[in-house]
Amino acid sequence: MSVSAQEDELAQTADDVRIRRLFDAAYESIQRYCLRRLSPADANDATAEVFVVAWRRMDAIPDGDDAIPYLFGIARNIVRNHHRSNRRVMRLRSKLRGEPQSSSPPADRMVIRNEEDRLLIQALDTLSDEDQEILRLKAYEGLDSRQISVALGCSHAAARKRLSRATARLRAAADPLIGLDQPRVIQRGGE
Repeated sequence: MSVSAQEDELAQTADDVRIRRLFDAAYESIQRYCLRRLSPADANDATAEVFVVAWRRMDAIPDGDDAIPYLFGIARNIVRNHHRSNRRVMRLRSKLRGEPQSSSPPADRMVIRNEEDRLLIQALDTLSDEDQEILRLKAYEGLDSRQISVALGCSHAAARKRLSRATARLRAAADPLIGLDQPRVIQRGGE
């Protein structure tokens, strides 16, 4: 075996070990992320796809604490692709059947614990997709603004500002629905 073939084999082995470690560390978090945004069948496919993409892009994945937020960024793109694909399929089916379009709500809206949650989700629905995603990364995935910056592919300062603005917009949308006599549901600031 030539020296370059041995080096290639060693590099492949190192990549295999690294992807296995990433998989073990992040699988459950990535699957929960996908389950909150897709149907269970689609979520399982999307979770698997995240790790296929990660394996293909092994050289682009940051080392250390930024690896898992980077995987959330991959998952975010895959989920968006699933949503686009599902919308196209639904439009085509309704055209073929001559039926009006309808869609089932995303998984994170199917379970509502109480009235305040329902009102908060109603307020969240009034926000842009970008605001909704950054708030979900913070609340559902538990990412801080630095990790969100990795997931979104932007600077830390930009992520902090986006999070702060999205939080303020959600607060403004939720306060009239929930009522001023209730304690503040959404804390001030992005952190």
